[in-house]
Amino acid sequence: MTETPSRRRSSRQPRRSASSSTFLQGKAITPGMALGPAGRVEALPLPDITERYSAIGPEAENVRLDEAIARAFHQIEKMRDRLVGLPEEGRAEIASLLTVYERMLGPSRLVRQVRERIAGEGLCAEAAVSDVTQELAAQVSRMAEAVARENSAQDADANLRLAGEFEEVGRRLMRNLTGISYRAFSSLSPGSVLVAEQLRPADVAMIDPARIAAVVTQGGGGADHTAILLRALDIPAILAVPNLMAQVQEGEMLVVDGHLGTVTLSPNETELRLAAESAQREVREKRAFGRLKRLPAQLQSGEDIELSANLELPAEMPMLLRNGAKGIGLLRSEFLFGEREDLPDEDGQTDAYRAIVQAMDGRPVTIRVLDWGGEKGRACMRRLGLAEQVADGGNPALGLRGVRLLLRVPEVLETQFAAILRAAESEEGAAIGRVRILLPMVTSADEIVAAREIYDRVARRLKRKGHTLPDPLPPLGIMIETPAAALTVDTLARHADFMALGTNDLTMYTLAVDRSDSMVADRYSPLHPGVLRLIEAAADSALKARRPISVCGEMASDPRVVALLIGLGLRSFSMNSASLPRVKRLIRTLTLEDCDQLRRQVMLESDPDVIQDLVRQFAT
Repeated sequence: MTETPSRRRSSRQPRRSASSSTFLQGKAITPGMALGPAGRVEALPLPDITERYSAIGPEAENVRLDEAIARAFHQIEKMRDRLVGLPEEGRAEIASLLTVYERMLGPSRLVRQVRERIAGEGLCAEAAVSDVTQELAAQVSRMAEAVARENSAQDADANLRLAGEFEEVGRRLMRNLTGISYRAFSSLSPGSVLVAEQLRPADVAMIDPARIAAVVTQGGGGADHTAILLRALDIPAILAVPNLMAQVQEGEMLVVDGHLGTVTLSPNETELRLAAESAQREVREKRAFGRLKRLPAQLQSGEDIELSANLELPAEMPMLLRNGAKGIGLLRSEFLFGEREDLPDEDGQTDAYRAIVQAMDGRPVTIRVLDWGGEKGRACMRRLGLAEQVADGGNPALGLRGVRLLLRVPEVLETQFAAILRAAESEEGAAIGRVRILLPMVTSADEIVAAREIYDRVARRLKRKGHTLPDPLPPLGIMIETPAAALTVDTLARHADFMALGTNDLTMYTLAVDRSDSMVADRYSPLHPGVLRLIEAAADSALKARRPISVCGEMASDPRVVALLIGLGLRSFSMNSASLPRVKRLIRTLTLEDCDQLRRQVMLESDPDVIQDLVRQFAT
């Protein structure tokens, strides 16, 4: 089995190792361990257009344009040829993108306007392509803003992607016109780690998962189109690594940990050996995972364990279903909001939630309402005239965030409650799925009471308008993310229908450690005795109050840690979908006594490092 995240992190700290290796941190996109030499992919920059007007005449410029378009079609056809070996989800996603490119290169508005600039203004082909694609991208971006105000956020996002596609087609034509090509990925040695400043969606189509060990980029993020496609390829990937290109040399050995989002530069022998063993283990496990999908997550002693998946973007749904999730344990609704000038309206949110609920075909879906605050959503809140709600403070993590912020701007919460309630019914008023609603960052009972008053008021308003809502209403639950909440579950349970332990924030607040701060990151350990005792206390109180409780933090993604959590009294877990088969596989080999024995051993210890060793060695 894979090591626990905390163990991997701990083993790399100076106090545990004399290694002089350098570690970079980015955004983990696709989980997995990989190692290999760095293959830097650096596209030569396009030259500046110094001569905008043609010296050879419109007819010759159109010939050059035709040749550039023909080369672009040939390049796209080569990309299509590469799709055969990709997973079905990735193949469909990239194929649809290539179709958009082909339409833009055909008898389209883009090509027509380029020819008009060449003929009417005497521009050279490069200047005409640059001007037109930039103008079209700007027009579509402005349209996205208008659509966001009037319709759904999904429509707005589609327009923003279209703007990016205009820009990508423009770059491809410019390279064909100037003869400055992209670096071919095929030139990378087999087993290389692809290192790039930026990858665009079309670039992903050229990646051969059988040749590339992992992908690491300086730009990008978890919500962009490139990230979605990389997840579909299912190779370890980390994006948004600061200053990556300045620190990684061609051919330098790298260890890529797609679980933690870390890149080890020039690892020592021990780090290389551990990474190689972990990578080989993961390969063997993936081969055995296919048959697990339809098998129950059940201990050998007969106890059922509920395994659900966290969902950040709708595009991740195919992987979630492919890996056998029994539901969505945590739908992060922030994908609908982003950093935009206004908020998505009720109809737009309803459409988005309903599509997800319907796709789950009766499986439970737990939707967490907007979890803004701290550093998240500041720009949008200011643009909405709510700057005073997110005023800069000495410590944003201790300020207005989660339900605290939502209760300050109840209109946001009301709209989201209404959309979720409407998404839980079909047009005929019948329930179409088991929907639950989750409140983030709850610390006291009065916050639940205030939120439930808004919830009930919204439900009454919808009923007056003729909506036939589910009866009873979808359960309203809370996130347990602070020691205060964990220690008062018995009180909170009087007002909440269910609980979900957010172990990432719970660890941060318990240990007073921000793991993004390199000065203290080595002190971040979800297996710290203080964290484990809070989890045990919360689980015990929820059981006594007869309230369901689950774990939806990073701890739920590690099989051995899940075994410990079962011993602590938990029976429901939600994780990234890639971890589901691994967790289920170990669960099916254990008894409740095995898990309880691990718990007894762990809870006798006071040293986090010893606990990490006990968990790592469990069931080996």
